[in-house]
Amino acid sequence: MNIKKLLDEIEAKKNARAALVKKSEASQDVNELRSLQGQIKDLSADIEFMQGLVDEERAAEAQRTAENAQAQAPAPAQAAEPDTRTQAVNEHAEHEAQEPEHRSFKPGEGFKAVAEGRQNRTPDQNRTPEQMEQRGKALKEGRSITVATGSIVLPHRDAANINDTFQQVSSLLDAVDYMELQGGESFKQPYAKDSPDGNYTEEGGEIADTDAAFGYAEITKSKITGYSEITDEVEKLPAANYAAFVEDSVTKSTRKKLAKEIMLGDGTAGHLTGIFSTKCDAIPADSDITVSAIDNTTLDEIVFSYGGDESVESQAALILSKEDLKAFASVRSADGKPFYNIVNRGGFGTINSVPFFINSACKAVANSKTASGAYCMAYGDVKNYKLVAFSPLDVQKSTDFKFKEDMISYKSRIYAGGNVVAYKGFVRVKKGTVASTGTGK
Repeated sequence: MNIKKLLDEIEAKKNARAALVKKSEASQDVNELRSLQGQIKDLSADIEFMQGLVDEERAAEAQRTAENAQAQAPAPAQAAEPDTRTQAVNEHAEHEAQEPEHRSFKPGEGFKAVAEGRQNRTPDQNRTPEQMEQRGKALKEGRSITVATGSIVLPHRDAANINDTFQQVSSLLDAVDYMELQGGESFKQPYAKDSPDGNYTEEGGEIADTDAAFGYAEITKSKITGYSEITDEVEKLPAANYAAFVEDSVTKSTRKKLAKEIMLGDGTAGHLTGIFSTKCDAIPADSDITVSAIDNTTLDEIVFSYGGDESVESQAALILSKEDLKAFASVRSADGKPFYNIVNRGGFGTINSVPFFINSACKAVANSKTASGAYCMAYGDVKNYKLVAFSPLDVQKSTDFKFKEDMISYKSRIYAGGNVVAYKGFVRVKKGTVASTGTGK
C-alpha cells in the first residue's frame, strides 16, 4: 500500500472540502446549500476512512521494522556455566549419538528441554548458513525483505452515530404563549376590543354610552399524532442507535405539525385556529396589509401598521419564510451596502433590531409563483398566540401490534389547541400586485 499516494489523496480531498465550505458560507440558496453540505459530508467520510488506512499501514510498517531489527541483533552471549536446560540438551545429544536407533523421550525430560532450547534461540540461529549468506546479500543491496499484507476487499465501517438533518421545527413553537390544561376539552380567553370615546352631554340630557367591547377566543381540543415502525434487527444489530432516533423522530413530527398549524390551522372542528385563518375572530380582515415586493420601506410599513392609533408597539416579531428573509438580506442601499442588518441565530434573529421567526408554513412575497392575496407574513407579539396542551405529549413503543412480523411500533400523541387571544394581536401581510398599505387598521 502506497502511503504517500494515500496522503496526497487525503490532502486533495481536504482542499476540495475547504473550497466547498467556503462556497457554502457565501451561498444563500437553500437547495445549493443542501447539495454542498452533502458533498462536504461525503468528503469528510472519505478523509476519515483513508486516514484510518494510513494509520493501519504505519502501524504495520512499525511492526515490520521492529521485527527486522530483532532479526539483525547479534545472538546473546552464552553463560559461563550451562544452565539445566543446556545440560539437558547436551545429555540428549550424547544419548542420540550412542543409541541412534532408539529415539524416544520420557514425559517432562529431554523432549521438553530441546523444545525450550529452540524457543530461546534468535531468528538468525535458526537459519542455515546458506540462508544467512543470502540475507546478508539482501541487506547489503538494500532490497525490501518483507512485503506488506493487506485486504483484497476494503473493510466496511459503520459509524456509531447518526447525523441529524437541518432544523425541521420552527422556533416559533417554543416562543408562543403555552398553557397546560390536563384533561380539559376547551378553553375560552376573553379580550378587550375597544373603549369608545366619551361625549358632551347637555344639562338634563342622557349620558353618552361608552360600553367597552369585548370578544373571546375559543380554543378546542385537537388530536395530533405521529407513527413509525422499525424491524427488530434495526433496534438490536446496528452500531448506531436507530431506535432512539426513530423514537425522537415521531416526537419531532408532532412538534413540526403544531408549529405549522400556528400559522395555517383552519379553525374547523378538530383543528387549531391559525394566525392566517379566516376563522380567527381576533384579527379583523380590514387590518391586513398588502406588500408586492420587499424593498427598503417594507419593514417600516409592517411595523407602523401594527397596533393602535396612539402608540407604536414594541416587543413584536416578524414571522416569515426563509425566502423572504433572503429577500430582505438582498436589499441594497445607494452605495451598494446591505440596507437591512440581519443577525441570524438559526430559526430566529433580528432585522434592524426587529425580532423575526422563520416558519416554512409562510408563503413568500418574493416568490413569483405566490398568488396575489395569499398570506405571507405576520407581525405582532408572539405571546398573543396561546397554545393549550390538554394532555402531555405521549410517546409509546409497542412490540405487540406486529409481533408476528417482528416489527416495533412507535407513536406520539397530544391533545392540543391554539388561537390568537388578543384583538388585532397580529397584522397579517398579503402578497399584493402593487405596493399598498391596505385598507386600514
